[in-house]
Amino acid sequence: MSTFPTRILLATDGSQEAELAALRAVDLADATHSELHVVHVGVVPIFMKSYPGTLGYERRLYEEIEEISRELLRKQSWRVKTTGGAVAGTHLRMGEVDLEIVALAEEIGADLIVMGSRGLGE
Repeated sequence: MSTFPTRILLATDGSQEAELAALRAVDLADATHSELHVVHVGVVPIFMKSYPGTLGYERRLYEEIEEISRELLRKQSWRVKTTGGAVAGTHLRMGEVDLEIVALAEEIGADLIVMGSRGLGE
């Protein structure tokens, strides 16, 4: 068993901090010859979880959130590639951010999750 990761999951929200995390993830993936996967989780409003599919506008809102999220993921993946990184997979998930990231990490067998921090805590 190697002490280095073989599969890295970069979780991004498109923020400046996520951009910095992406640079570190590329460096880590290159240094350890690891696969780099990129994930973005589209956040679904709480009212849509309570009453899924009950109103037509909810479906349109969900689809709009999904499209915006897909575009953000595409842009982040492109940025990783332009910095010299190789993206083994891109993943769009919808739901609760923490749960979706952990579930995907388990699904793909990620050894390391990289994400930025906005420094909101003290």
